Amino acid sequence: MPAKKLTPDAVLVTALAIADRHGIEALTMRGLARELGVEAMSLYHHVTSKDVLLDAMVDRVYAEIALPAADGNWREELRRRSASVREVLRRHPWALPLMESRRSPGPANLAYHDANIACLRAAGLTPAQVAHAYAVVDAFVYGFVLQELMLPFDSGPEAAAMIRDEPWGAAVTAHPNMAWFAEHVVLAPGYTFEREFAPGLALVLDGIAESFGLP
Repeated sequence: MPAKKLTPDAVLVTALAIADRHGIEALTMRGLARELGVEAMSLYHHVTSKDVLLDAMVDRVYAEIALPAADGNWREELRRRSASVREVLRRHPWALPLMESRRSPGPANLAYHDANIACLRAAGLTPAQVAHAYAVVDAFVYGFVLQELMLPFDSGPEAAAMIRDEPWGAAVTAHPNMAWFAEHVVLAPGYTFEREFAPGLALVLDGIAESFGLP
């Protein structure tokens, strides 16, 4: 294949595409060079190591997230921001384990965290309350996305079929509370797991408001 013009951004965009298609484990410097149509050593003129490349990839993911505004309603801003985080991580599922692990955060990473702290501070929370609220919102959002990515079904009909078939069918029947949940939730018309995101997030935000006396 003809070589693409090699620039730092071309390297980054191609690395992201490989990770999105095949997972982060499939990303190697040799494979990236092959995808770009260049020799592996040529990459090191634009990115000094794979670790530096991962930092840049994570920062590009952060850059796609809609930031909360400090001058808006804190609840609406965090709801909008959380929905954006979920949307972005569904596009880049490989990024979830790396989001909070980078030791050399880029500008988008730092801007993201700064905006979230500013939103919570503007709501009137103390430093400890900011830490508690930030942690619990991210725990819900990241945890929900992880569940979505790990579920053995992609839709309500697929979930219903799994519940009816072996080995789940017999197992559920033998457990009355699971059978009740299956009948009234999973097998009910219109069920999808993704519909649980909005009410779950509302419970988290309501809990923050009640705990800290916010409107």
